[in-house]
Formats: sequence, C-alpha cells, structure tokens
Amino acid sequence: MLIKSARHVLLAASAFGVLAIASVAQAADVPLSAAVEPAAEPAEPADAVEQLLVTSLSATRSAVQLSGSEMQKILPGLSPLKAIQTLPGVLYVTADPWGNNEQNTSLFIHGFNGQQLGYTLDGVPLGDQSYGNYNGLSPQRAVISEAVGKVILSSGAGSLGTASTSNLGGAVETFTSDPRAQFGGQLNETVGSYATTRTFLRVDTGTFGGNNTAYFAYAHQDARAWDFRGHQGGDQANLKYVRDGEAGKLTFYLSYSDKIEPNEDGTTRYIPGRAGKPYDSYQPYTRPFFYPDFHAALDYLDAAGNYPVSEGENYRNYFSAAQRTDYLSYLKYDAKLADNVTWSNQVYYHDDHGRGIVAGPIRVAGLPALFNFYFPNQDLKKVFGNSGYATRTTEYQIDRLGGISTLNATIGDHQIEAGFWYEHNKSSAYRRWYPFDVNHPTTPYDVPTGWLITQYGSEIDNKVYQFHIQDQWRIRENLVLQGGFKSSVQDATGAVPVQPIVGSLVNSTGLPVGNIKTKEWFLPQLGAVWTLDGGMEAFVNVQKNLRHFQTYGGGGLSPFSLGSQAAFDQFKRTAEPETAWTYEAGVRGKREVAFGPITGIDGQLSVYHTDFSNRLLGVAPSAAAISIIGGAAIVQNVGAVKTDGVDLALTLQLGDHFSFYDAVSYNRSVYQDDYTSGSTTVGGVITPTVVRIAGKKVPGSPEWMNKFVASANFGAFEAQLIGDYVGERFATYTNDLKVDSYLLLSLQVSYDFQTPANWPIDNLKLSANVTNLGQKKGDLNVTVSQPAGSYSTFPIPPRQGFVTLSTRF
Repeated sequence: MLIKSARHVLLAASAFGVLAIASVAQAADVPLSAAVEPAAEPAEPADAVEQLLVTSLSATRSAVQLSGSEMQKILPGLSPLKAIQTLPGVLYVTADPWGNNEQNTSLFIHGFNGQQLGYTLDGVPLGDQSYGNYNGLSPQRAVISEAVGKVILSSGAGSLGTASTSNLGGAVETFTSDPRAQFGGQLNETVGSYATTRTFLRVDTGTFGGNNTAYFAYAHQDARAWDFRGHQGGDQANLKYVRDGEAGKLTFYLSYSDKIEPNEDGTTRYIPGRAGKPYDSYQPYTRPFFYPDFHAALDYLDAAGNYPVSEGENYRNYFSAAQRTDYLSYLKYDAKLADNVTWSNQVYYHDDHGRGIVAGPIRVAGLPALFNFYFPNQDLKKVFGNSGYATRTTEYQIDRLGGISTLNATIGDHQIEAGFWYEHNKSSAYRRWYPFDVNHPTTPYDVPTGWLITQYGSEIDNKVYQFHIQDQWRIRENLVLQGGFKSSVQDATGAVPVQPIVGSLVNSTGLPVGNIKTKEWFLPQLGAVWTLDGGMEAFVNVQKNLRHFQTYGGGGLSPFSLGSQAAFDQFKRTAEPETAWTYEAGVRGKREVAFGPITGIDGQLSVYHTDFSNRLLGVAPSAAAISIIGGAAIVQNVGAVKTDGVDLALTLQLGDHFSFYDAVSYNRSVYQDDYTSGSTTVGGVITPTVVRIAGKKVPGSPEWMNKFVASANFGAFEAQLIGDYVGERFATYTNDLKVDSYLLLSLQVSYDFQTPANWPIDNLKLSANVTNLGQKKGDLNVTVSQPAGSYSTFPIPPRQGFVTLSTRF
C-alpha cells in the first residue's frame, strides 16, 4: 500500500496483535494520548487528503483502519476482504485479483478461519461468509468497492457490540462512504488482462433542503477468468441518503447486487502412489471447464457418458458458477438526547436468492447409484438429455429482518454503552438436478428450469438475541480501563419439506428436524491502555468469545446437516459451541530521528495467546464426491487448540519522498487432543479409530508471514511495490501433507493530471496496477477436509495488468 504523506504513524493492531502503519493527513495528526477515545466515523469532504490506515481509537483493543481510497490504490474494484491481506497476520487468498469469487476464498487471521470471524456493514451483520449462503452476504456484494469509506479489522476479539454469531476470533467492519456536500460525480473506467472492463459511476446531490445529502452509485464488471473462458462479474447499485440535524442523524441505505461468478475447480492432490490408484499421478495445475466449447465437452465423454478413468477426481466439468442476487437495506437514526447521551436505532432487511450450479458428467463416482434411486433400470444418459451431462444446483434463499439499538452516556470519567441486537432469519437450501439437453445446452448464466429431481429441501427458522454493556473508565489522564460483557442466544428450528431417499446421501439416512438453542449469558471483556512517557502506548486486553452453531441444512458444521435424527439428537445433548479466551498485550509508538537517510521510525510489538475450546470438526469420506453427490459429514467436538503469536512492524521514513514498511508475523496454532472417527472390527471386537492430531499444527494457516510496502511520492506521481510472503502450510489434520511457501509482488503507479480551471472534470488520474509481478506459480488456496492423504488446492493466478482512468465532475 502506498504511504502517501511524509508523516506516518504506527497504528494499533487488532486484538490478536495485527499491526499496521498509517499515513495521516497534516490536518489529522492525532496524538497517541487520544487513542483511548471511541472511534468516530470521519467526514468525507471532496478534497480530503487520502489516507492509508487510521487507527480506530477504540479503547483497549487495537485495531487497524483502511480507507476506501487506499483500497482503490491496491486495485480498483477491490473487495474489502482482499484489501486487508496486506496487514500483518492476515492471509486472504482467492483465484481472482479483486477477491470477488467466493468459492475458492480462504481467510485466516491468527489461526482462525473465515467462518470464525464476524462481519458487518455500517453495523449490519453480514453472516459468517460461508460459501453456501444461509445467514448473510459478502462485503463485496453488500457495497460497491468504490463506495467503501473504510474497513476496520479487529483481529483478535471484535467489540462487544459487534452484531455477529461467529466472531470467535475477531471482526471485519466495513463502512460505506457518506454523501458529499457538493453536487458532482465520479466516473472510473478500468480495462486490463483477460478482457477486463469495469465501469463505476457515482452522482452526489450535494446538500439540499438545508441538511440533506444523497448519492447513487452503479458498477458493472466483466472479466474472463484466467484459465477458462467463463466471464465473471455483474451489476451493483447503491443508494445512500443522510439527513444530519441538531436532534440527530438519519441514514437510509439500499444496495442491489446481481453477480454471477463462474468458478475455478480445485485440484485434488494425493500422496504419490496412494493405494495404487491409477489417477494418483493426474494432478493438473488447473481444472478449467469446457464452456463454451460444447463439442469439446461431448468429445471428452465416451458413448456411455464416462469421463477418462485416468483423471479420477480431477475430471472436468462443462461449467460451474455461483449465481447470487441480493437486496440489502437499512434505516438508522442516531438521536442526540443530550450533550452526553446518544441513542442509535437501526433496522435492516436482507433478501437473497441464488444458487450454486454445476454442469458435469453423469457418471462421476456415486452419481449412477444416486440416479438409480429415482430412475431405476433406465438409460441415465437419455433421462438427462442424451449429452452425458446433468445440471446440479443448490438453491439458496435468505429472508433476514433485524434491529440494533445502542445507548451511549458519558457520566464524569465513565463512558457507558449498552446495546441489544435481534435478528430473525428464514433460510432454505434445496438440492436439485436438471437435464442437460444435447440439443439445447445451457450456460453458467442461465437459471435452469424443469428439474427432474429434488434431492432434498431444508428450511431453517433462526432467531438471535444479543445484549452487551460496558464501561470505559478514565482512571487517570493517561490510563483508561475498559470492562464489560455480552450475552448471546441463538434459537434455531429446522424443517425438511423434501427428505432425501434413504441411501441417496452419503452417510445419511435422512436430514434431521427439530429445535436447537445455544446460549452464553456471560462473555466478559477487560482491558486497559496506558499512555507512557514520550508518547508511547501500552495496551492489554482479555476477552471471551463464542461461535454459535451454523444453521444451514445443506452442509457445513451444522447440526441440521447431520445424517440422521439420532445423530442430531445426540449432538443436541452433548455438543458445545466453540469458545475462545484471547489475551493480548503490546506497545506502540513513533519517533522522529536523524540517522543517515532515516528521518522517522514507527513501530509496534504485540504478543497474543488464545485458548480455543470445543473445536468443531466435520469429517467427510471424500470432499470431492460429497461436493457433487451430497452427503453428511460427522460433526463433533474434538478438543482444544492453543495459539501463541507475535507481530512486529516497523516503518522507516526516508526523507520526504520514500518510505519502507515491513511487518513480520509468527503464529503457532496447535491441536491439543486426538479424536475418534468411525471404528474398525477385528475378531468381533469393535475398536474406535483414533486420529492422532494432538500436537499437530492447524492446517491452512502459515506460521510465518511477512508483508512489505516500498513507497515513493513525487507530487502528482506515486508508486508502490508490495510484497506478500506466506510460509509453508500444512494441508491435512495430521500434517502429513503441506504446500510450499511463496512470495507475491505487485506494483502500482499513478499520476494526477492538473486539469484547466475551465474543464468540466477535476482530478483526472491515470493509474496502472500489475499483480503477481514475478509470475510466481504454486498453491494459493488450500482446502482441508481430510485427516491425511489428500487435500484440494487452487493455483496462484498469473501476472495480470490493469489501467484505470478516474475523473471527478
């Protein structure tokens, strides 16, 4: 990330100790002694100086803030989640440069995966980011990238008021930008590799009627995937209205997103020579689908519809895609009840319709047996349209309505906050199979009609109640103590309007129905911030968090995806939700120096420890098979994880034009217990099968990461070189397989043209971005589902380049 101004501040990291360096505008030089004040959403004048990171100033937990303008420097149109990958301790990878494609996303922050974090937009909960929609949507669907005002990352323990049932290990809060005070607009156009085009348009009304402002924004993106000919993208629109008066601030927001993302298929990798399987040696770098070459897809299969046996689980599909349409809206009023009392009330609604869709061979292992349940003794090729392919969908629907109420009062040296969050979510997942007519082939962009099979249909009614209260007490001028707790309850009821035929789902005799409630009345937090001599700061924080059970009837770590009613009832009696105690401490500060070319040093050191209990694990017999056929994993508590880590970051300011930022992160997350999975029978004696993982490291999460940013600034010209080193990662629970480390480089250069005063446009800027500058190859994303022997991976995308012309008018 480009550190633009000549003055830099090392900023707070999130509660696990994430570190960051900030560029601060001259008019916004915040003393460290102010870092205990609560965060305030900054105003956004049209001529504001761009900032890289600004501390959220949120009491005892450290946090980092990335501005929307700096997101666009990394790459125009970037996902808010992709933007935070440059921060220490964060691993976020996906197959496309923008971070839009959700199927192959992998996010780890200090040992916790993406489904163990919390996500919000302007305070509205976005769910746990599971690929199979059931309780939210991704930030990149909730807001257009160019309309993001800021992103705040708390990497260890989100604030007590975070509206989330999954923020076991922290939170990512995205905020939309406010309307501008002056009438005007913005038009950006991006073109680049693989036929990429992206258009962004924003029109601001300016202030009208005394204290009203609004804007409308629209974005369209289309980009061909780098290893197949499917085009990814879609349309988005945002509307935001603000009325800011003496009595309070009224905000209305409406977002529409219609995206279709043809998916990259992962490659399954095995231990060489595993059981002598003929396809062990076939492990391609990519698995591109055939679309739109239907003739090649037909030639790929033999007359009976069989794909080449030698390719095993790495066979090729005709296409696959994620189709998602979302409407998200909220109405919020921040009332100023008194000089020292504010009361915020927000209601929101989210509607989602979408599907995951795959058109693949009908003779994938397990499919003939499945189809024979529905079409016994029939020619399956003819049944499904005589092409040798069938279309399988998982069809999602979400209907969420919720409200958040927060009261803040400052009484003497105490700042007291109390809040309540309620959400009612109705979600469903239906698995269906459609014919694929040889004479009328469909595309990844079509909504299939006329299903032959509804394999199952699950519907969940879920209610969440969450309350929190905290006190921030300024004991002395340089010492603040913060303490509080939250209570959280989730009440979910599942129904199955369409039960699968017994035996048609792997490991399943039928999906369960019933009610399951989880609750934790006391989740405490205690922390402190000291301002030391010389402007240094020290902080400490201790917090307990909870992750409620997923409430999804189509897979995942959900009790409603278990393989029988008995398994559900047993889980309900014995299973516990995941909990974690997080401890962190650190120091941070900055100094101006005169040491050769070095004119300033900023730095932060933080250490953290986490005790993670009641870890849930889903063990599937074959990840590749279940992803197509459907089936139930065994979900169970499998013990504890202990995590220790250190983050160290430094920025060297090299005069007025250059700076160099480097951050090293070490994280060691280790399983504490073995677990049992199935059993073996020898001589009539049944013996549980023990999987030996005690002492093994959590797979998918690297121990070592290093991020650097080399920046140059000469007036209108800016440049930055970003490096992202990710250490080797284990790829199975028993650590018998792992993937190599990699270093990715990216480059950004830009120039701001001075436009004549009589021109109708301002701020004409031309920028160029290059990703994977060194053309590195290797494993980017690791999908872990097996104790040993195999895993799935997605490759590192090749070098890509983009040019953006942006204007204001």
